Amino acid sequence: MGSLIEEKINVIKQEMKEIIGNKHLYIAFSGGMDSTVVALLAKDVLPRNRITLVNVCFGGYSYSKGLEAVLLLSRKLRLKLFFTRGEEEQEKIMYHGPNCNQCTRIVKIGKVKEFSYKGIIASGANLSDSWGNTGVKFLDGIYSPILNLNKKEIKEILDYYGFSIPKIGENVVREGCKYKHLLKMSVNKNYHSRADVIANEVIHDILDFYNVQREIANVKIIGPLSKNIALVNVKPLPDKEILNKIKKILEKEESINSVDIVDAPLKLKILANPGIYNNEDSKYWILNGRLAPEFATPISAEWLKSSNNKLWTFAVVDYKKSPI
Repeated sequence: MGSLIEEKINVIKQEMKEIIGNKHLYIAFSGGMDSTVVALLAKDVLPRNRITLVNVCFGGYSYSKGLEAVLLLSRKLRLKLFFTRGEEEQEKIMYHGPNCNQCTRIVKIGKVKEFSYKGIIASGANLSDSWGNTGVKFLDGIYSPILNLNKKEIKEILDYYGFSIPKIGENVVREGCKYKHLLKMSVNKNYHSRADVIANEVIHDILDFYNVQREIANVKIIGPLSKNIALVNVKPLPDKEILNKIKKILEKEESINSVDIVDAPLKLKILANPGIYNNEDSKYWILNGRLAPEFATPISAEWLKSSNNKLWTFAVVDYKKSPI
């Protein structure tokens, strides 16, 4: 690897030494590329007994393969690992609509704070997420050492250390929890949340069984509160036999009312809280930063102002396929 990436690594490590000092470091550890790179850098700066990995487990909203990756990587890193539960707090947020940023700040970091007595919390925030775009590296005991890096640079650091990350198969760029695929309020967790949890475990079980390599694979749950529509996103599209298998299994699930394969550009009908509806930058970010990277085809939006004061963010209530 060239000297440029080594120079970036050395700059980050020097900064880590200055900010962490002789304190204990608690890393919000998801088992993904970002938090793993933070752990690798920390190991070069601190003795292992001053580093603790903390994974916030979201129960059914966590991918089973993701939890396996957390255990595997903690052993490979030879660092202490603690689990803490966060699904109840996550459900309270999702009741008011999708809000990954609030979930990160309140639940993920908040639960790690329970372990961080007189220590510093490290996050994997970077330029690819909304939190990373705040530009604040160290605030209120939370430190984001790779905040100024993009995904390509983070991958270069991972390669420099000769590390590889077990993949769920959800997204080649950014993997996370299942809840981000529920694109509306979760008013009834036994209906709205259940559809999201089951659909996004089933799709990977089937694709793995047939050894399907993919860039994107998820099931978006949309529709009005009275109806769960499952949109199956896989890129590139596998054989019709596999897609039909996914569709038939999801159609048998009692919490899912209809299933469609995303095989053409979509126009989404999106209800938005008035604060978002009246802000063009917010709408642009939701469509292009939050939604588009996880759809298998191009998307556009028809925005509607919501009168439901319980909806704090947005909800995708319908869709239309556009001609190819």
